[in-house]
Amino acid sequence: MRADITYLGHSTVLAAMGGKRILTDPVLYDRVSILRRTVSPLPPVLWADIDAVVISHLHHDHLDLPSLRLLEPTVRLIVPRGAAPFLRRAGFKNVNELAPAETTEVGPVRVTATPARHSGFRLPFGPRAMALGYLLDEGSERVYFAGDTDLFDEMQELDDIDLALLPVWGWGPRLGSGHMDPQRAAEALRLLQPRAAVPIHWGTLWPLGLGRVTPDRLQRPPLEFARRAALAAPEVTVYTTSPGQSVPRPP
Repeated sequence: MRADITYLGHSTVLAAMGGKRILTDPVLYDRVSILRRTVSPLPPVLWADIDAVVISHLHHDHLDLPSLRLLEPTVRLIVPRGAAPFLRRAGFKNVNELAPAETTEVGPVRVTATPARHSGFRLPFGPRAMALGYLLDEGSERVYFAGDTDLFDEMQELDDIDLALLPVWGWGPRLGSGHMDPQRAAEALRLLQPRAAVPIHWGTLWPLGLGRVTPDRLQRPPLEFARRAALAAPEVTVYTTSPGQSVPRPP
């Protein structure tokens, strides 16, 4: 059965597959530190009855403690190796650490940690943990959530992907190291060779006080990605889904 995928914004995606509801990197409030949400607030029904959360790394715009506290207190958190002590000190008890190639199960969904090329240090004082992506596999479909990453050679070892959720920008007018822009995300398609892709990590958060400096960065990254993907990997179907919308895949 095809997974039901809803892009909630930034790196937050709801994947309903195998009868389970899995949430990635939840940012559910309208603010994170100096960042403000630029699109419509999320209705709480979207994050009701979550079976598991996968966290890619410890940066505030991916591991947001206030957002996690909106979920059931017993919700299962699947996190990078080294992140569990921090989360347990914050009051979360059901925490499962993974390193690349390690797996766990959420009902019929096998969750496999994958490498990522990104800093795992949580500003300003730590801690530090790995940065990961995840493969979600319920037998009939494999979904790859890249987290936040630049290109890395092991991408070509992640085979038989039905849908790739790929970051194509970030939360401001410029990108730092350890990220993919639309061109590099399109190059990732040649390594991954998925059947379809959804651009994520764009158009949602903007720094307080910057106004709308280079406002095109809130809108253009997925369109640039789709255009470059058509050249780099024309066999891949790209769904440019806006924050808050479900991916309009055929049955």
